[in-house]
Amino acid sequence: MGHVRIAVVGDALVAGVGDPKGLGWVGRVSARTRRDEGPVTAFALGVPGETTAELLGRWREETARRFGDRRDSCRLVVGIGHADVLARVTMARTRLHLADILDEAQAQSLPAFVVGPPPSAQPEVNEVLGDLSGAYADVCLRRRVTYVDTFTPLIGHEDWLTDLAAGDGVHPGQAGYGLIAWLVLHGGWHDWIGRPQP
Repeated sequence: MGHVRIAVVGDALVAGVGDPKGLGWVGRVSARTRRDEGPVTAFALGVPGETTAELLGRWREETARRFGDRRDSCRLVVGIGHADVLARVTMARTRLHLADILDEAQAQSLPAFVVGPPPSAQPEVNEVLGDLSGAYADVCLRRRVTYVDTFTPLIGHEDWLTDLAAGDGVHPGQAGYGLIAWLVLHGGWHDWIGRPQP
């Protein structure tokens, strides 16, 4: 297998904001991805505060710069955070933006993988995020795209809540990013990338 290039697009959570180690979940997942069958490069292309509409407007150019003409071994990960909730984007619009990204990726024969939003420390935000996570899962299911639900397993998780409380209430720290990475690694990551479990 050749060099696999993975573009991970999304907001501050993709960028690893708040992680004292600077790895975020993307760095942790990348570090645990086997490379004995060939190199794997993950590009964390996060923009803090970015909505799905803004992501829809930039992901093509971002991935094209990293992939060049080599599409056969390239993959797309969409990491979604809280920006749509904070910007009061309707659920219908949010669904449509994700669907448009996934449909275009499929048209380009670019395998996609979606990581949903984790809970925040704000109950009113979580009320919307729970429904939104379910909507994202439905969009992915209809397109046979792997979706990792981070909201449901973390909403009452003691370590997650402690980590959020120690920071700004939105971005986790070292422990929180480790939890997201664990969910991704055990949510179909290795099958999707075509590598054996480490």
